[in-house]
Amino acid sequence: MKEVFPEAISKLPEADIPIPGLTAYLSQDKNHQIVFMHFSEDAEVPPHSHDAQWGIVLEGKITLTIEDNEQVYTKGDRFYILKGETHSAKISAGYASMEFFADKDRYKIKN
Repeated sequence: MKEVFPEAISKLPEADIPIPGLTAYLSQDKNHQIVFMHFSEDAEVPPHSHDAQWGIVLEGKITLTIEDNEQVYTKGDRFYILKGETHSAKISAGYASMEFFADKDRYKIKN
């Protein structure tokens, strides 16, 4: 099976995100995190909010609902979620993304 991310990404620490089928690699700085995500199965993320988030879809499809506005994003699409906006997601198996979080503590490293 072809790997989604190159070795430089897959050598990063894994993020501890308890969603079945998700593999996530974490790059962190003192003010933000960048997370490289790949879903091997369909997933749903319930409504929640946090600091600002920007993402680009690398593969697959995600349906995001941001403040009651539902939109489908596919390969090459970008999305932006403002700080505090309530959002949820329906993610299709095969989805991969690179996502920037304006929060240095959004995710922890998996033990």
